[in-house]
Amino acid sequence: MIRRRHVLAVPMLALPAGATLAAAEGSFPAFVAGVKADARKAGISQVTLDKAFAGVVPNQKVLEKDRHQPEFTMTWERYKTLVINDQRIANGRDVVARERALFQQVQDRFGVGPGVIAGIWGLESGFGAATGDYRVIEALATLAWDGRRASFFRGELMAALKILENGDISPTKMTGSYAGAMGQPQFMPTSYLRYAVDFEGHGKRDIWTSKPDVLGSIANYLAKAGWRAGEGWGQPVILPTGFDLSAAGRDNMRPLGDWARAGVRPMGGTWRAGNERPAAIVAPDGITGDAFIVHANFKAIRRYNPSDFYAIAVGTIGDRVTA
Repeated sequence: MIRRRHVLAVPMLALPAGATLAAAEGSFPAFVAGVKADARKAGISQVTLDKAFAGVVPNQKVLEKDRHQPEFTMTWERYKTLVINDQRIANGRDVVARERALFQQVQDRFGVGPGVIAGIWGLESGFGAATGDYRVIEALATLAWDGRRASFFRGELMAALKILENGDISPTKMTGSYAGAMGQPQFMPTSYLRYAVDFEGHGKRDIWTSKPDVLGSIANYLAKAGWRAGEGWGQPVILPTGFDLSAAGRDNMRPLGDWARAGVRPMGGTWRAGNERPAAIVAPDGITGDAFIVHANFKAIRRYNPSDFYAIAVGTIGDRVTA
């Protein structure tokens, strides 16, 4: 999956001086012809290709977004104010209450509870409210043709064509972000092929409009990423005075009891895991900021989006909407 990086600066790229999209468009038909030839070799029918590329042209807005991503380093304190707010929590509580039976069915099948699923669903698309309106084929073709990360996006484009060939969605309804992340869980096409499920049992894997398929697909992703049923992701903690921050880091796992004996205390006074549960300290803004004990499931969330900020936010939202 292509994911937003919350702590890494993204270089800004621009067209060469004096160049315009129109001046470069001459190569796009040749590029599409090459994609179609490769797709036919991979078993994609001509009918699917004709429908998929009907009206597809280089999308200037896609290129502008890709080339002008903001260049900055965000703190956890800033990030959490942007993504964890009362309205998102209220919306999450409402949807979990309305879909309680569905969440239970998903948990029974995949071993993934409602909190972490709701956390991802809420962050990725506002519980389905904002899924992106770019035509996925056009967006991916534009980015693959453009040259920056061409191999990655060409692979995603081929995967998107396979999805269309399978009949899960039509080209006009296959919409997503400017970078090709699709539907309510914001799966890239390769992730869709690996993890999307037909939980509703209607013969299609519909992550755009089917809540059962959306929740089931998120849960399947986490299960395949190593989610441990019945275990939480972690919890906020208070670090002791003089704590050596060099001991922090998600890969420095020790028994929870070791951290407790070192003076680490749970926020709220109660540990959610036993003394022998492997745990690590994550302090995203350093010794003066928030700190968290995290367990193995934290890394499963990071498989969805490789950012500590994201994983902490997912866990925090999930805890609050299911409290």
